[in-house]
Amino acid sequence: MKKTAVAIITLLFVNFIFIFGTQKSPRIVFSEDEWDFGDIKEGKIVSHIFKFQNKGNAELVIEKVETSCGCTAVLLSRNRLKPGEKGEIKATFNSRGFEGRVTKYIFVRSNDPKNSFKQLKITANVLIPPRPKIIIIPNYVDLGIILDEEEVIHREKIKNGGEKELIIKQIISYNEKVEFYHSGRRINFPIKIRPGKIMEIDIKLLPPHKKGVMREYIQFRSNDQRRPTITLYLTGYVISKEELNKLLKKYKKIK
Repeated sequence: MKKTAVAIITLLFVNFIFIFGTQKSPRIVFSEDEWDFGDIKEGKIVSHIFKFQNKGNAELVIEKVETSCGCTAVLLSRNRLKPGEKGEIKATFNSRGFEGRVTKYIFVRSNDPKNSFKQLKITANVLIPPRPKIIIIPNYVDLGIILDEEEVIHREKIKNGGEKELIIKQIISYNEKVEFYHSGRRINFPIKIRPGKIMEIDIKLLPPHKKGVMREYIQFRSNDQRRPTITLYLTGYVISKEELNKLLKKYKKIK
């Protein structure tokens, strides 16, 4: 009886090993996991093809190919590959707007049970040619409480952080009651700023102002090719003198 039980258990164990030990599954294997484009000029578009093979013994299914921002990836081959078949994924990087060392990722989802989420990587060193670089200091200002009949003056700094001459072609506000001055005089465009230099301008908001929340958007347009237009945001809250006096009386009583 004992010998029979042992024989049955042994047979079941052997069958278990046979069934699950020989279970078929796909296996995705890439020839390389990452690619370095080296030095490239800003604005250049570069591509690389990642090659892979199904080295398993069941059909491989590529379910999805995703990328991080600034990069695209396309599956060039079929999304279903039999054992031994090969596939390709083309990764493309547009360097426009990037600077310095850049890393992007491609994510490949498949039915490989041991590697269902495969990460690929591309890198590049984006070179920027000498250029003007506009920097406004600050780029957001809270003017606080403003009287409706008060002239408001905000002093803004414009810095050329580049290696070539910065030319401010226009400073624009869609509010007709906003004016721009430099050294006490209204600005005549264009204005030029040498590399590393800072120019101060006065932004005047002429009364009367509409009561309530104030929002002004000031656009600076220049020869900085990477950022030809940047915006200064001005906010505040407009009240009358009578409203201000009421507030002062109210809070004067609070000790």
